Amino acid sequence: MRLPPLHALVAFEAAARAGSFLAAAAELHLTPSAVSHRIKALEDWLGTALFERRQRLVVLTEAGRDYLAQIQPALADIETASAAMQAPHSRVLRLSVAPAIGAKWFVGQLAAYREVDPGLEFVLSTASTMAPVAAGKADVGLCYGEPPWPGLEAYELRRETVFPVCNPALAARLGDPPAAAALAALPLLRHPLLAWRPWFAAVGLDRAEPAEGPLFEDAMMMLEAASAGVGVALTVELLARPYLASGALQRPFAVAVPGKAFHAVLRADAYGRPWVRRFVRWLQGRARRDTAA
Repeated sequence: MRLPPLHALVAFEAAARAGSFLAAAAELHLTPSAVSHRIKALEDWLGTALFERRQRLVVLTEAGRDYLAQIQPALADIETASAAMQAPHSRVLRLSVAPAIGAKWFVGQLAAYREVDPGLEFVLSTASTMAPVAAGKADVGLCYGEPPWPGLEAYELRRETVFPVCNPALAARLGDPPAAAALAALPLLRHPLLAWRPWFAAVGLDRAEPAEGPLFEDAMMMLEAASAGVGVALTVELLARPYLASGALQRPFAVAVPGKAFHAVLRADAYGRPWVRRFVRWLQGRARRDTAA
């Protein structure tokens, strides 16, 4: 068989996916110069240019795009076949989870999945962005938002609606029955992915997005603040469920507006691993059953 060096193919695939020799070098634990040399050797071996070099970025040529489309499945097949030969205990799934969905939903699913695939080892971390997945430091990320995440694939778990919650003391200040206009006298908590203005419009309030009030990057911290009486928070059912069940938070208004969705986000090469693919599909089914219930 007349084949190019495998390490050159791996460098090419990583650089093509990342659009940068620097990013590929970080993923492969090489220097950018080493990645560049490997790709140049591959181009010499093939007798054609695979990239156009543009300052710090690289762009695939037409030949490069065609070549990538043909070798990516082959590399994934090699990875899958090699993984299948390894001992079952060597299968690892690195999971990066947004803190709120991790604490309030995913940990409750972990025991159930370990019964489905007891040989799979989880390495769990938290992050509010998909940077660990994009950098190859995590296989799957769980987050709330909407695609696209550049260079990554997103698999929807469940779509959410958005509504306000607060602790019983603040709920009492909204009146009986609660009046949405009374929110003007209460502090409103803010989160980058949960906008107040669509909910205001849904209840007939002509109010702009609040410019004041604590701004939270972590939705779970915001819900903890709401339960402590710091203010009224917007949230989604999946995260609010345990707080509502315990009585720590109340939902004073029945009105909810369409929100974003929770997703499993990963790179295409990660989805090529059978145990990763099986986990994502199981998680989607679990989330759908949870939504139906």
